[in-house]
Amino acid sequence: MTLVVAADQLGKVFGTGSDSVEALAGIDLSIPQGDFISLIGPSGCGKSTLLRLIGDLLEPTSGNLLTNGKQPSQARLDRDYGMVFQSATLLDWRTVRKNVELPLEIMDIAAEERSKRAGEMLELVQLDQFGDHYPWQLSGGMQQRVAIARALAFEPSLLLMDEPFGALDEMTRELMQQEVLRLWRETGISVVFVTHSIPEAVFLSTRVVVMTPRPGRISAEITIDLPAKRDQDTREDPRYFELITEVREVLRRGEA
Repeated sequence: MTLVVAADQLGKVFGTGSDSVEALAGIDLSIPQGDFISLIGPSGCGKSTLLRLIGDLLEPTSGNLLTNGKQPSQARLDRDYGMVFQSATLLDWRTVRKNVELPLEIMDIAAEERSKRAGEMLELVQLDQFGDHYPWQLSGGMQQRVAIARALAFEPSLLLMDEPFGALDEMTRELMQQEVLRLWRETGISVVFVTHSIPEAVFLSTRVVVMTPRPGRISAEITIDLPAKRDQDTREDPRYFELITEVREVLRRGEA
């Protein structure tokens, strides 16, 4: 079994001495290739910190962490993962196509190949008609789809998503959830997804990882045994509600 993430007794402390804050402690987590994992827990439990450790935006204080079998710093240099944040962070002065091409430019990919790859990604996220538009001409949901296209442009094996739909209205959020599931099925990529929403975590995931209040620890890993292909009918499935209740009860026990 190929692991895209392997964490062993991972810990993170911010600051030193009396001002130090222990954000994560004793994190053991294995994510096989092709999984869709959601991290959920109370505010301040270290969900985003764990994601940033995987993405080499932070360095661990203790324990071991491998991304695609490599140190996270090497995985970053090898472009093994893409990242999507709550804000789309697009450049307003570049067209949608040029935003998607940006990481390919940084990698010195030839212009013709950049254009071809950007076109494929925009088609994948169903925005191929908007390549010459600017970000400010798009809705929030469309901007996030551009951000996802940009993150997938260099064909990473892992996608890290930090509350990417948190600022969207409920209807757009549900549409984006289905878009991400479609992309996940079509590309075979692995996903680590941070969210505060229990229904979102259950709808999207193959496994939900529940974390405790700070210092964040993993209190449970819940397998989501819903069908791989999910749609609006899934949201009315009794098993969907059972799983939401199971995750909520684990969260409550962790906060007690």
